[in-house]
Order: sequence, then C-alpha cells, then structure tokens
Amino acid sequence: MDPRGFWGRSASSWLCGLLLLAACLGFYSSVFRLIPGRRQMGESRSSTEGRPLQGQRESLPSSQDGRRVVPQGMLLETKQCSERDCPPDACRVPEVPRMVYPKAQLLQPARADVLVMTPWFAPVIWDGVFDSAILDAQFENTTVGLTIFAIKKYVAFLELFLQTAEKHFMVGHKVTYYVFTDRPGDVPRVPLGEGRQVVVLEVRSYSRWQDVSMHRMEMISNFSRRRFLHEVDYLVCVDVDMRFRDRVGVEILSPLFGTLHPGFYGAAREAFTYERRPQSQAHVPRDEGDFYYAGGFFGGSVAEALRLTSACHQATVVDRAHGIEAVWHDESHLNRYLLDHKPTKVLSPEYLWDEQLLGWPAVVKKLRYVTVPKSHRGIRD
Repeated sequence: MDPRGFWGRSASSWLCGLLLLAACLGFYSSVFRLIPGRRQMGESRSSTEGRPLQGQRESLPSSQDGRRVVPQGMLLETKQCSERDCPPDACRVPEVPRMVYPKAQLLQPARADVLVMTPWFAPVIWDGVFDSAILDAQFENTTVGLTIFAIKKYVAFLELFLQTAEKHFMVGHKVTYYVFTDRPGDVPRVPLGEGRQVVVLEVRSYSRWQDVSMHRMEMISNFSRRRFLHEVDYLVCVDVDMRFRDRVGVEILSPLFGTLHPGFYGAAREAFTYERRPQSQAHVPRDEGDFYYAGGFFGGSVAEALRLTSACHQATVVDRAHGIEAVWHDESHLNRYLLDHKPTKVLSPEYLWDEQLLGWPAVVKKLRYVTVPKSHRGIRD
C-alpha cells in the first residue's frame, strides 16, 4: 500500500469531519441563543463583567462640562421600577371581575357642556364621565396617602376634615392620613374604617403663613423620600381648612393630576394670576398657560409627587436667593411646573369649591370638596 495515498485519503476524511462538527456547533449555539432563559443567563453573565465588587463604589465618567454621565446600560437598569414606584395604572392593566353596568354611548356623550379631554389627551374629571364601580375594581389593592398641614391654629380644622374624609374620601380603599403639625398633642382621635390610619408627622412652625405655604413642598418632598415611597402608591395633597361633601374616589388617581381653580376655570389665560415677573422661577408669560391650577388639591404617584414637590421647592430656593417671593407662593410654582409637565388627569372645580364666594352654578353638578367658613385673618395671625 502506498502510504501517501492512505494519508491523503485519511486527511480528507478528517477535514470533512471537522468541518461538519464546526457547522453543527454553530447551528446549536444559534438555537440556544434563541431560548429566552439561555439568552438572559448569558446576558446577565456578560453584564456583570467589569463591574466593581460589592462594597466598592463605581466611578462614573464625566462630560466636558464636569457633569457625570450615566452609561446607557445603567440608565436602562434605573428605569426598571417596582409596583410601589410605578403606580398600578402605569405598570400594568388590572384585571376587572365580571360586572354588569350600562354601556357607554359613543354618539351620546355624558357631558357635552364641558371640556372632558385636554389637547394632550388627559381626561378632565366631571360628574357623569366615569363609572365609579369599574374604577373601584381597577384600583382594588391601591393604598392612598393624603397629606394635610395643620400648623398653628389650623389644627382646629382637623376633626371636621377627618370626619368628612371618612365618609367621602376613597371609601372602601386603604388610606393613610399624613398630618403635618407643630402640635401633635392636639390631633383629635377620630374613628377610622378598616385599613385606614392617621400618621402624625411633627414639623416646625413658621412665623408667617406664607412661609408655611412655601415650605409645604419641601416637607412633602423630604417625607416622600423617607417614607411615602415605601408606604403608599399615590399621594393626594390638599388644604386642611376644607371638608368633604361628596364622593372623592379613585377617579382622581393618575401619575400626575392637578385641579382647576374654582375662580378661573372659565377665564381666559390673560386673567390667570400667574407669576408675571421674568426674574422668578415661577414666571409664566402672558401668551402661555393651559389652565390655572389650585394649590389646595394636587398629587399623583409618589414618584411623580416627589418630582413635583422637589422641583417647586428648588425653584423657591432660587427665588429666595434673588430676593423674590412668587405672587401666590407655592401655587405659583405649581402652575409653572404643571405647564412644563402636563398632568395626566385634570380635576374639575367640583373637587375644590367655595360655595360662599361662588354660589353653585349649573355646570358644577356636585360639590365634592368645599371650603369651611372662617376668618382668614384670625386663623393666620
């Protein structure tokens, strides 16, 4: 036998076998990459390469202007949120049990006398435009925090506020009343329903009522970071010198909501009492503005409420450094913020009304949250 012929034929066979093996390995590796579990394991292993060990601080690169730059991979990770950070209506579509309710009439709108949708597709909440039974089912496992400031003489309004809230506010849902006060011993004991509690947060007082108003945003933002993010899903921030008169339920809940001021809901934007001085962080030019929002009723998910209150507080700090106080204090900064960050839901004046001052016009079908008659001078002094 010629050895050269033998090895030539043998080498050809070995080469063919190796090529076939390589092709098979390439095919199967492609298949395994298509399997979700395998792909995620591979990605998680590769994503940990180059990361600092536990206990070490990872330094971030800086841009030319000195600001820290967050790598894209880290930015994607920070956007992942838990259901506490991301409210139910933004994270997933809740399952609603089988229910019997009237069919919505597409060609016969429930309200044709008022605006029910903003130009940016945020619903405007009026009586007749929602079904409370459907919404209660959607928000069944939601916890709502309600913040109120009972500073100095305003503690006198707490008892009526809590009593009427127990009758009308988020009935059937879990509620935590966060009472900010400098007089914790004067907070009244009011019978509460199941799943509802009062949490007293002791804070300092200020000599001027304007300062109390201006510091509300600071205190809400501080406690949002420390507590509210971990305790409730939504935050509703209201004035305490009011009472609930009709249902205020989960129809108001949304990532970010504001309430139309009862004195300006029908006015032109030129008449809005925005802060008009360009030197202020709250400045709104006369040719801008969607609505005029009331400072006494706003909120959203805790994460969005934190962003709002933090931004408004920082704006007041800048103004104070320049010797400026916005014309309507925190309400002015709230309106600037909601102009730049359009609310995802707008509440009609039903949710904040002064019957003594404005009467009861036909367009306002229900008075849900109303002022309590009082002497502002006597309370504020």
